[in-house]
Amino acid sequence: MLNGFRRLAVAATVAGSMLVGGIGGAALYATTLAAQAASPSPSPSSSSGSSATTPGKFVPNENPAHEAGESAAREAQENAGQFPTVP
Repeated sequence: MLNGFRRLAVAATVAGSMLVGGIGGAALYATTLAAQAASPSPSPSSSSGSSATTPGKFVPNENPAHEAGESAAREAQENAGQFPTVP
């Protein structure tokens, strides 16, 4: 009789903890989704803090240290506003 009562108590404890955990997890998930939906998504121009450019437009790196290692073909592509395809 005592052995059957222990099994029932353990089963009830496991079932109760699963129920409480499931409800808690669902509530946490719902609040996370609500918070994501409420927060505005950043615009592409404001996310990096750099100058606002049109997405997809190439902006060359005119840093003197970078320019020193560039080939003439790459510089010509950059000056033409193309994404460089040569090193």
